[in-house]
Amino acid sequence: MTDKTISLQTSLIHNDYTPPAGFGAFPPAIHHASTVLFPNVQAMRSGDWREKNAYTYGLHGTPTTFTLEARLADIEGGKHCLLAPSGLAAISMVDFALLKTGDDILLPDNIYNPNRVLGNWLQESMGITARYYDPLIGAGIAQLIQPNTKLIWAEAPGSVSMEVPDLPAICAAAKARGVIVALDNTWSAGIAVRAFDLGVDIVIQALTKYQSGGADLLMGAVIVRDAALHDTLSLSHMRLGYGVGADDAYLVMRGLPTLKLRFDAHDAGARQVATWLKGRPEIAKVLHPAFADCPGHEHWKRDFTGAGGLFSVLFDARYTEEQTDRFVDALKLFQIGYSWGGPNSLCVPYRMQASRRNWGEQGTLVRFNVGLEDPTDLIADIEQALARL
Repeated sequence: MTDKTISLQTSLIHNDYTPPAGFGAFPPAIHHASTVLFPNVQAMRSGDWREKNAYTYGLHGTPTTFTLEARLADIEGGKHCLLAPSGLAAISMVDFALLKTGDDILLPDNIYNPNRVLGNWLQESMGITARYYDPLIGAGIAQLIQPNTKLIWAEAPGSVSMEVPDLPAICAAAKARGVIVALDNTWSAGIAVRAFDLGVDIVIQALTKYQSGGADLLMGAVIVRDAALHDTLSLSHMRLGYGVGADDAYLVMRGLPTLKLRFDAHDAGARQVATWLKGRPEIAKVLHPAFADCPGHEHWKRDFTGAGGLFSVLFDARYTEEQTDRFVDALKLFQIGYSWGGPNSLCVPYRMQASRRNWGEQGTLVRFNVGLEDPTDLIADIEQALARL
């Protein structure tokens, strides 16, 4: 009902209709808002965005984003979650929350390359020392921890070279010295490993991958169990001005009910394709954490329950880069592109010497993301492309 005493123009903006309560449906509601309305001044002044028990401004959360955060925390076995515009933004949030000039950070040599670039920038521009460690160092990382070491990053496995670290050993060494461990757990989507139970303090996810499932959005998440750590990260989140769109948050939530089903399907397809590649004479090594000869396989076997769709291969050293590029170009179902977790299969060749400090393997590395196509069709596609070598 519109107040008849006001003009039409004003009534187009101010309308007192409220829909009836009690509407129920499976999908969560999508709340678009920048301005959040308060019933009175006292409510405005008492609201605290860090507590998430009230709404203060769209940037600090809506029912849509709060619901997504709660569901993601539950999947990971965490208690608190913050959303970011991308996986890299989630990583940046952690670094900016915990590091200052004069601090030291340890990163595995198989780290996601944008995280490496960020670490190098922190060193060059902010006076934060960034040092790199062997991803299979395990308990030996204790020898690298210095009095000013504040953060250790881990990735399980490395998203290109696939080494699986000994997370419990790294976390135990860090905890003994009061150092926080942050894990990039994008590869397993929180489905295949319980990172907090292994001693990890912070988990980041690129929701761009399996959680979205559609290769159609960018988003990241930072998840913790500790309330004080969450408060510290929340301040970084606010200072960076991070926010995500309600429609994108809804798309991620829409993908969550099928997350494990899709992850398991990617896993089954990837193992079938990887097993076939293992028998090919053109391939010197298959880097798949579920295979016994993959570096760190014993850690994967102990700590993980699945493997998803991502793995890499090393071509025999007799093939030149030009030849392996020809192979990638010849693929028809596997398309060239970064990321993973969507329905379409992808393939990317890497120049490992340019992105690793200690890379001793011979032959070109090519990473495969097995999507949701029939694995027999994918194998046939690889076979015809191998003929082009």
